Amino acid sequence: MASWDMHRRDVLRLLAAGAGTMAMGSRLAFGADMSVGFQLSWLPSVQFGGSYIAKDKGFWTAEGLDVALAHGGPNAPVEPPVVSGTALMGISAADYVAPAVAEGAPFKIIGVAMQKNPFAIASLAANPVKEPKDLVGKKIGMATANTPVLQAVCTINDVDINEITIVPTQYDAAPLVNGEVDCLLCWLTDLPVAMTVKGIDNVTMLLADYGYTVHSQTYIVLEDSLTNKRDEVVKLLRGEVKGWQTYKENTDAAAELTMKMFPDAGLDAEAQKVQAREQLKLMFSPLTDEYGFGWFTDETVAANVETLAMLGKPISPDVWDRSILEEIYKDGPTL
Repeated sequence: MASWDMHRRDVLRLLAAGAGTMAMGSRLAFGADMSVGFQLSWLPSVQFGGSYIAKDKGFWTAEGLDVALAHGGPNAPVEPPVVSGTALMGISAADYVAPAVAEGAPFKIIGVAMQKNPFAIASLAANPVKEPKDLVGKKIGMATANTPVLQAVCTINDVDINEITIVPTQYDAAPLVNGEVDCLLCWLTDLPVAMTVKGIDNVTMLLADYGYTVHSQTYIVLEDSLTNKRDEVVKLLRGEVKGWQTYKENTDAAAELTMKMFPDAGLDAEAQKVQAREQLKLMFSPLTDEYGFGWFTDETVAANVETLAMLGKPISPDVWDRSILEEIYKDGPTL
């Protein structure tokens, strides 16, 4: 996902255009046929498997919606389409929403797909990093822009970051495999998966298991949409939930559907299957079992606010709004 600084000017430009621009976008996107846009955060992959299932199985059609899925990428951020009204809902992350809201974007987080943040430390099994204290004396390959993430983990776990050597690297497993670094800061679901598929024995330490609490793959809408487009928001998120509940039942089928829908995306079939399985540990938990996919509590929000403050991204707990989820799950967590 591209950094907030890379696209903040796009959001500010749209905000400066005023409510009239947003209203126009709403009229264009949401006509009598109930057409809605849903902005995904990255390029095609099983990361969005539940959304693909919702589209393929007609869960949104059954809700009376014609949903247009738009993928993101390094030059296609999520927030501007939501601000403009081109997309009713987008997939972002709490650490992106925080600076956007600080700049005046009227976003609300209405659901959390990834209950655990996907950031992890990947290492080789022969020289494993299994807990934060193992980072001491190690060389870690990472983007320097993510230094606040490493600093937060170190602070939470009483590790001196000055005892870790940060090596700026491209987002690739090669520096680790070649022995240039001892570990990598990456997502659980990409570089470790790539190594596993190639038969490279690796170990991952999920930062979320050591206090790094930042909601990822969050569903965002404009605050105004919770009032003036509420019916569409409920239907859109309900179809999305059904897609992910189906995904959980058969992750291989989700990976196969992804390959079928995007044959020219350069995806590896086996990697998609491994990623689909790995995502389960991020997206489903005892909390979602009890309350439903996408759920969050006041306690998890408070933990996010605390971690984001450490990252220099203050945010109010009021940005999270559970009312749509409460409406969707009024009869129980299984739809």
